[in-house]
Amino acid sequence: MGRKALASVLAVAAVLAGCDSAPEPAAESAVLRVLAGSELADLEPVLDEAARVTGVRVEFTFTGTLEGTETLASGEADGAFDAVWFSSNRYPRSLPEADRRLGDEVKIMRSPVVLGLPEAKVRELGWDRTRPTWADIAEAAGQGRFTYGMTDPSASNSGFSALVGVASALAGTGDAVTPDQIDAVAPAMTRFFSAQKLSAGSSGWLSEEYQRRLAGTAPGPKVDGLINYESVLRTLPTPLTVVYPADGVVTADYPLTVLTSASADARAAHQRLADHLRSPETQRRIMADTYRRPAVPGVALSDEFAVRDLVELPFPATQDAMDALLRAYFNELRRPSRTLYVLDTSGSMQGERIAGLKSALVALTGADGSLVGRYRGFRSREEVTLLPFGTVPGRPRTFTLPPGDPAAELARISAYAEALTARGGTAIYDSLVRAYELLGDPDPARFTSIVLMTDGENRNGSPLTAFERELRASPSRAVPVFTVLYGESHAADMTRVAELTGGEVFDARSSSLAEVFRDIRGYQ
Repeated sequence: MGRKALASVLAVAAVLAGCDSAPEPAAESAVLRVLAGSELADLEPVLDEAARVTGVRVEFTFTGTLEGTETLASGEADGAFDAVWFSSNRYPRSLPEADRRLGDEVKIMRSPVVLGLPEAKVRELGWDRTRPTWADIAEAAGQGRFTYGMTDPSASNSGFSALVGVASALAGTGDAVTPDQIDAVAPAMTRFFSAQKLSAGSSGWLSEEYQRRLAGTAPGPKVDGLINYESVLRTLPTPLTVVYPADGVVTADYPLTVLTSASADARAAHQRLADHLRSPETQRRIMADTYRRPAVPGVALSDEFAVRDLVELPFPATQDAMDALLRAYFNELRRPSRTLYVLDTSGSMQGERIAGLKSALVALTGADGSLVGRYRGFRSREEVTLLPFGTVPGRPRTFTLPPGDPAAELARISAYAEALTARGGTAIYDSLVRAYELLGDPDPARFTSIVLMTDGENRNGSPLTAFERELRASPSRAVPVFTVLYGESHAADMTRVAELTGGEVFDARSSSLAEVFRDIRGYQ
């Protein structure tokens, strides 16, 4: 859910004007421009009906929660959007500059963040008979009894909610976790996150990659389950049994929130739409179509919701507490990363392109001081290898960031990046093969990945088919490759590399390379 998604606009409901079979709108037609989380795309049929009944057509622009909060706090949302619709307003409400731009909010639906595992694994763990606490789940995770995938907490609210929920439950005070309590719960949280074997920048990609690995159509180790919204887990093609921790959950309540900068017409349209979405009939349809729980107390849960009364865990009220949790997660609690960047420094990169590459790498060393950027840079305990290439693969340079204060090593990465020069041809696949040789067998104690950035087609050395042969010969060494389209890079080939390795394609042709590199960090 990064900034490349922020640039894509989806009109999810069309007013069927001029069609004899369509009912007339109940009110004057209006467009409501909404900055929203991408998981709301599944509401298209509901919003299509809402447009016919209320005359309000929703125009979505998708983003992540932290990116959206930054857009609010900076004032960029003023005049560009009429409303926001995140899974929760808790984070933006913690920042005064974002909070003051949020007007009336109306909660539309609910979905707790929970653990989903195969039924057989739930029985094996004994959780079909007794609901575990988060401490029980952390203990089993630390013993290696199950593995899971979870979204990056700085990129997706489901991952952030899981982080908050685990910390609050383990603290056991009944109040929201505070910064000074994090050290006390860190050992249990480290055990819990040791079982996380898959990270992603969005809930959608996480679910799709889980399914691909389960089916054997993507390389990489299979994971037992996922931490995600109940609604996501219940609608997966491969059913998972939802585990509801006995000591509580953090629930998304999806508040449709008008901005204080919105016009009077937009505020009226927001109210008409919210009233329609909270009508009992629409609440039941949302529940049936998306498996989200109703937000209106008078609407009964369907029989599919076996566990009904969930304890709601307290959420930190201050930005300091939330930031402390995020810093601890990336720098101390989760498995460290091992990342290798295969970087095109051929002659065609001269000028603005090599300058853009330098800027993107320097931003990851801490130069990006934005709300999102400070969590998407290189992290403590991370091993970073930079492999420039031209006519042939260049000399790799590896940097190992120590725990605690990695500032000196980050400065070395920055200096290395600034010294890059552009010359020579383009040996993409010889360089990618070299990257795999440098990594060897993936370290199960780390999140290992490759980033391939090129601004052109392969002109030197081996072709793509040679890389495919190398990959087939050593399937156990498969590492996801996140490919970056830049300049005149060959989209079909980059897509093929991502598919072969279980990676993803990112497009830097219409946004800055720095933004794309930052987005990729959600998967590393």
